[in-house]
Amino acid sequence: MNSIYRSTAGREHIRHWCTDRLDKWPVPNERTMVTANGAQTHLVTAGTGPTTVVFVPGTNFNAAASLPLATALVAAGHRLVLPDVPGQPGLSSEERGISGGRLSWSGTWLSEVLDAAAVTGPVVVVGHSFGAAIALSCPSPRIDRLVLVSPGGLGRLRLTPRLLGVSAAWFVRPTPARSTRLLQAMLAPGHQPREELVEWMTLVARHSRSSGAPGVADLPARAVPRLVTTGAHDTFLPPRRLAPAVRTMLGTDLHVIPDAGHLVIEEHPGQLADLV
Repeated sequence: MNSIYRSTAGREHIRHWCTDRLDKWPVPNERTMVTANGAQTHLVTAGTGPTTVVFVPGTNFNAAASLPLATALVAAGHRLVLPDVPGQPGLSSEERGISGGRLSWSGTWLSEVLDAAAVTGPVVVVGHSFGAAIALSCPSPRIDRLVLVSPGGLGRLRLTPRLLGVSAAWFVRPTPARSTRLLQAMLAPGHQPREELVEWMTLVARHSRSSGAPGVADLPARAVPRLVTTGAHDTFLPPRRLAPAVRTMLGTDLHVIPDAGHLVIEEHPGQLADLV
């Protein structure tokens, strides 16, 4: 198997960080392993409520790196399901390129996650960035609504020279300072990243091989209500470019959060929970 991890020791560093953060999360939760589309998939479930919210994280993120939003969703009174996406650093399958670059594969994977999680009642899928592209490509009849945050899958990412520079420096020689600069470029001006997130991104660059852009979403025939939102300062998907794609491909308007960048999930978790 071609692993996303550079070494066995690196894989264990990543997995220990994830389990340690989940162990310390004050919200009661349950963790299970399921098989979805042939891939071992780690699920975290927490909270209770009539609506199940499934959060699909973006590139290089997972359940343990998304706890601010997870906490806000549980506090809002939802049952929460958090899968780690296979082929991304975390606690799911470490097989590199498991999807073959096909969002249709990822959409089927998410369908089977919903089946394995035995969700009942209304289901809202919240996806961020690459996770939103997966959510858009999911044909599951269980989904009642999509909340797409800074969604990939609607067109090509165009990186500014500054973003290319900080990304390359982070990837080639990762340090906490370089991880901080990369995260600052993904946040609104004046916002500072969490210490835990700086630590996580440094581990990711040191021990794993990051995946690329998500490609174009494979939209299923079955349409569901969609709310699409992004930050006004999103450097990956600026609203001026994202809004026309959202209107053309999804037939809806883009909701813009003023004081946010690409990592809206970090900057305004409570506001996103309110949108659900």
